[in-house]
This record gives sequence, structure tokens and C-alpha cells, in this order.
Amino acid sequence: MEFGRILVSETAMKSENLQDVIHSNISIVNLMREEGIADELIHEDAIMSYYLDYYWTHNSQGGFAQFVHQSGWDKELNELIEEGLALIGAEKHLEYFQQQSKKVKLMSSVKLTKFLKGKFDGVNPVRDSLNNEAFFELEENLIDLNANFLKTHPDFEALPIDEIFAVLEDFVGHEIKRD
Repeated sequence: MEFGRILVSETAMKSENLQDVIHSNISIVNLMREEGIADELIHEDAIMSYYLDYYWTHNSQGGFAQFVHQSGWDKELNELIEEGLALIGAEKHLEYFQQQSKKVKLMSSVKLTKFLKGKFDGVNPVRDSLNNEAFFELEENLIDLNANFLKTHPDFEALPIDEIFAVLEDFVGHEIKRD
């Protein structure tokens, strides 16, 4: 049975920083995973938001090349990100993702494998060929789009932390240890 809700804490919902909504969703997805709930049973849009943040974080820290390297250039993940960008209305980010993806797809499988298995730092012409400033020049805020997508989702709920634990404990059928 799928968990049909996207939960975030009331504190995150009340925060002026929209990133808090995304981080709260991530924390809850991580908690569900720690409790043995398979990704297929977690709300698909909660998972999508989680991975859009993963994509944004790697691009922000080390460019598109870091995302490619860290993700292992996973076909399913790339499809999820592409669908997610379209779903939240991030048209400029979607166009950027597709342009950058073409560069990776044009690489030989040997070159790509060597890049994925090699060190990211140091002299790295493949990394350098995948990175550019275009991501930072996009006039579209991926954090705002992601957070607002969650906040306006029909399955979205903001609850106090204790209630979130109670809902998840009811779903998993046992008490969840609180740190």
C-alpha cells in the first residue's frame, strides 16, 4: 500500500525560507527509507521533489559534471528529473538539463565510464567540458518552484513533528525511534 501523503513539518511550512519546505520533505523521505519503506511506496511527488533538490544541490556546488559524476548518470533518475522539471514548470531548467544531457549522450561509453569511475577533482577535461555558468544564469528559481509545487500539491500536509511520527508509525506498524 502506497503512502498517499506528502508531509512536512508545520515549522518548515511557516518558515520564510522556502528551502525549509524542501528540506522537511527530504527529512521525512529519509526517515521513511530508514524505516524500510521502499521508494515505490512513498508518494511519487515527494520522491521527485527530493531528487530535484539532489540535482539542484550538485549543480550549485560543482556544476552539471558533479551531478553526472555523483549520480552515476542513472537513466531512471535522469527521466525522473526531466519529468519533475516539466511538472513544476521549470522550463528554463528543463531546457538546460536537456542541453547538458546531450553533451553526455554524445560522449563515448568508454569516456563516460572513465569519468564516472575516475576522480572528480584535479585535471579533468570531461568535467570541464560539462560545466558552464549557464545554470547560475537561469532566471528561474528552482527552489521556489519546487517548494511551491509541494505546498500547492493536493496530497500535501503540514503537521507538527509528533503528528508526523504518529502518522508514519501507523503506516509502518511500529514505533519509530526519535533522536
